[in-house]
Amino acid sequence: MNASHELLKELRIDRKAPPPPTGGGRRTLWIVLAIVLLLLAAGVAWWVLRPRPIEVTTAPAVAMGSGAQRSSVLDASGYVVARRMATVSAKITGKVREVMIEEGMRVEEGQVMATLDPIDADAERALYASQVQAARSQVAGLQAQVKQADAEAARLQSLVQQQLVSRSQYDQTVAQRDSLRAQLQTAQRNVRVAGNQLAIAELGVDNNTVRAPFSGVVTAKAAQPGEIVSPLSAGGGFTRTGIGTIVDMDSLEIEVDVGEAFIGRVQPKMPVEAVLNAYPDWKIPAEVIAIVPTADRGKATVKVRVAIKTRDPRIVPEMGVRVSFLEQANPQAADAPKGVRVPADAVVSRGNGSVVYVVDDQSRVQARQVQAGIALNKDRQVLQGLRPGERVVTRPPDDLADGSLVTEAAAR
Repeated sequence: MNASHELLKELRIDRKAPPPPTGGGRRTLWIVLAIVLLLLAAGVAWWVLRPRPIEVTTAPAVAMGSGAQRSSVLDASGYVVARRMATVSAKITGKVREVMIEEGMRVEEGQVMATLDPIDADAERALYASQVQAARSQVAGLQAQVKQADAEAARLQSLVQQQLVSRSQYDQTVAQRDSLRAQLQTAQRNVRVAGNQLAIAELGVDNNTVRAPFSGVVTAKAAQPGEIVSPLSAGGGFTRTGIGTIVDMDSLEIEVDVGEAFIGRVQPKMPVEAVLNAYPDWKIPAEVIAIVPTADRGKATVKVRVAIKTRDPRIVPEMGVRVSFLEQANPQAADAPKGVRVPADAVVSRGNGSVVYVVDDQSRVQARQVQAGIALNKDRQVLQGLRPGERVVTRPPDDLADGSLVTEAAAR
């Protein structure tokens, strides 16, 4: 029994005993660690051995002739003015009922800007309309009487021929008929007069509507609902003379006062460079329109009109501006050298030709064969191989090659 009991104990499973050790998990861990170490080593090697950008200086290729700007023969100051500007008012005196504009608003020709109270005008129109109807009714009544008089005269004429009535009775009937005909003509003329008066009354009603005389931008709103407006400024300071001011922005130009001693330097069609005081870095192309043929004896100046060739919303009336009158273009400018101009040290000899290194958008250089031209002081003319605006490397180092990565140290 004891031997059998011992055998049964040996066959019992001990669930508290630890599982037998296996080597699979430990090997996986070592493999993962080895891969991580290899990746780190590869990253460090790439960082150490990566190509370093070469530090270079660059300069732009400039079109021949663009750098030689025309010099100024005279500098002056003036203001931006509008040749087409209007303070819009009503044709009649009235009380403002509604204003439909605001400063900065764009209006088109014929657009309604404001309306006045039309009570008086409506009443006058109704009166003349009634007069037209009354005149037409009078015409209708006289037409009936003339018709009856014509019939009576025709009947009496036949009776006179038969000697059944006296001649005097017939003449009296004819006179009465002619009088009615004259009254009918007068009534018809009264109808036309009443119609004309009604048309005038319609204009009076329309005068209560203020419309834009041309397309432009509202620069000032002068009236409010409830105020009295009048083109004659009746009523003193409590009466407005206008609804608002409109400026045609396409008519903007520059007015400059030039001293009498220097007006001889200015000629019509002369090129001008204008700079607004508000935007000192913006050079606006312009041109002389005309020299006003009169002088201001008080200031000893002559007014010059200058046309603005660039239309821009930043240009507004009454802005201060400085202008430079430039010398006339050289008629032989067509014979100017062609190509572009680059620093002389940007053109180097490589092999059998001249090469410049052009920097692209990815900060890599491209070795480009060019046809070099004449020397221009510190610059060099390039006839072929470069376009204006491209940046070239100045004083390229010897280790610079096609496709090299560069970083710009300083721009010329």
